[in-house]
Amino acid sequence: MQKEIQIAQLITALQKGDVTAFDQLYFEYAPLLYNRIFKLIKSPEIVEEILQEVFLKVWNMRAQLEVDRGLKTLLCRIADNLAIDHFRKASRDRALQEELWTSSVGFYLHTEESIFDKEKQRILNEAIQLLSPKRKEILTLCNIENKSYKEVASMLGISANTVSNLLVSAMKDIKNYIHSKYEGA
Repeated sequence: MQKEIQIAQLITALQKGDVTAFDQLYFEYAPLLYNRIFKLIKSPEIVEEILQEVFLKVWNMRAQLEVDRGLKTLLCRIADNLAIDHFRKASRDRALQEELWTSSVGFYLHTEESIFDKEKQRILNEAIQLLSPKRKEILTLCNIENKSYKEVASMLGISANTVSNLLVSAMKDIKNYIHSKYEGA
């Protein structure tokens, strides 16, 4: 009963902004709250931070404290909520770290693919440059300009069969060149 009266007097003084009352409140409840938070969070540094936040909240809400309400219960609830907030933040940070990791891996793979595509394009261009002028022209007309064998044959004054044979030969030469480049790599 005596302790309840002391706590009630402490709260009344605290409501008026009495720093000494706040210090007494801190020394009375800090060990209990420290042990309670430490059971949840095993890091002394983080426990200290949360403990400071608990008492900062109490100081900021001192005018709203009620003499007849359980101060210990209030302090424990604040401590528990702050510990839970800490776990939520840690969880979000891990999720953020994982998201950053995933996006950086994706960026790396995209960059690697881009480099590989450029290298393939370079080798393909080299292979095309090595073709005879006639094969290069037929390849360009058929595969790049999407003209039919008949259209190309008419343009070049040769048969559609010759266009087909020259295109097949050009593709074979390109394939052999690319194959030789990748075997050498």
